[in-house]
Amino acid sequence: MLDEFGSQMLSIVLVICFIGIAISIFLLVIRAFIGPSNADRAVAIDTIGANMMAFTGLAAIGLVTDKLNDVVLLIGILLFIGTIATAKFIEKGVIIDRHNH
Repeated sequence: MLDEFGSQMLSIVLVICFIGIAISIFLLVIRAFIGPSNADRAVAIDTIGANMMAFTGLAAIGLVTDKLNDVVLLIGILLFIGTIATAKFIEKGVIIDRHNH
């Protein structure tokens, strides 16, 4: 009986978390499109990536598998590289400097 309660509680919490993340991603996509500045757009896109990591982690919990842990790490690595590139673009206007000296 306690095991059934725990399973039902886990499924309810997972659904609530999925809905919360979906709403967050929807609002962040709106911010990425209508953001008043490029910095706002960059933060929105970065946060969408963090939400995708959370979404994948919750999917791994819901599917009772550890196969998606590598996907979470891959999203994190790509998110970090994208954040660095976006910050460099906002600061300098280019991502790759090509100085021919």
